[in-house]
Amino acid sequence: MNPGKLLSVGDFERAAKSVLPRAVFGYVNGGTEDCQTLAANRDAFRSVQFRPRGLVGVADRTQAVELWGRRYRHPFGIAPMGVTAMCRHRCEWDLAKAASHAEIPFVLSGLSTLAMETVRKADADFWYQGYLPGDREVIEPLMRRLQANGVNVLVVTIDTPLGANRENNQRNGFTIPFKFSRGLLWDGICHPRWSANVFARTLLSDREIPRFRNVVADARGYRITEEPKGGLRGGRDRLDWSHLAWMREAWPGRIVLKGVAHPGDAQIAERMGLDGVIVSNHGGRQLDGAQGSLDALPDVVAAVASTFPVMVDGGFRRGTDILKALALGARMVFLGRPFLYGASVAGQAGVARVIDILGTEIDRNLGLLGCRDVAELGSDFIVSRG
Repeated sequence: MNPGKLLSVGDFERAAKSVLPRAVFGYVNGGTEDCQTLAANRDAFRSVQFRPRGLVGVADRTQAVELWGRRYRHPFGIAPMGVTAMCRHRCEWDLAKAASHAEIPFVLSGLSTLAMETVRKADADFWYQGYLPGDREVIEPLMRRLQANGVNVLVVTIDTPLGANRENNQRNGFTIPFKFSRGLLWDGICHPRWSANVFARTLLSDREIPRFRNVVADARGYRITEEPKGGLRGGRDRLDWSHLAWMREAWPGRIVLKGVAHPGDAQIAERMGLDGVIVSNHGGRQLDGAQGSLDALPDVVAAVASTFPVMVDGGFRRGTDILKALALGARMVFLGRPFLYGASVAGQAGVARVIDILGTEIDRNLGLLGCRDVAELGSDFIVSRG
């Protein structure tokens, strides 16, 4: 499929649905329980409207942003996503390589299957997102491995102390740890492109079942079909602020909290000397009935100093969505599913095409909004419908 013929993230989503087996697409696209949080993420954008200015001269526009002294070409990055190997063989490579070429941040998930030592060759400046247990004996050697691989930004996810009730996955027969079944086998047969690009290439080139290689210090990790000692989420429910205080002392780089929804948590993070937060509800995949990320953003921004970076993810599909978040005070926006749709359809070229679509939409709509620089966006450019 020629990715150049696809014109929007929605086009890529529909194309990915035709490529991926039903169970895999359901895993990527779904939420939890009644999917109220999933819907809230998209509904939030309808409550914010633009208030454009005219006759300001927008011939010279820029959407570049600066974060911690690093300049990025676009105000968005690729959010961490686990088990992307189910959508594309060596998917993390395609995501990281496209991000590096586009000069945007890429966040590697701890539940990824391509070793960070390999990902480093595609993008030497990737961020790492960890699902950390409340166990220093696990965290400390992992941090040493990250430092050895040049990782400077450690993203700690705080919204997954327990596994969510993802009923849609159970109905589709998709589980982590992964289990083979006749239904999944038939699903794969009915999607030959996926079977060739993912299933066959994985078995023929890797000659083994994919492994979670970045969740702990041991790069060998464990197979996606295995239940590790203590369980997949073992010890996450013990993680608390004392671990973050200790990590602040032990980790020389940046620490960002992901999954922040309450202003109070952002205030604690700032007082503790952490380096930023990402307002997120895990893409609607954890607590159902939670506030949409864009709705939660203004209160978090207001609770901390203007110099403290507040980022956001959840439900972003258009350049206008990103502009609304920037006007509400976000320093950077992260997207997950859109880039995974791109990778599923056309690998690195698909990811690059999604980046290009979003960047073009931002540039065009920034001009239509009457703004020359995304750094100038603020409350004057938007109005809330309440």
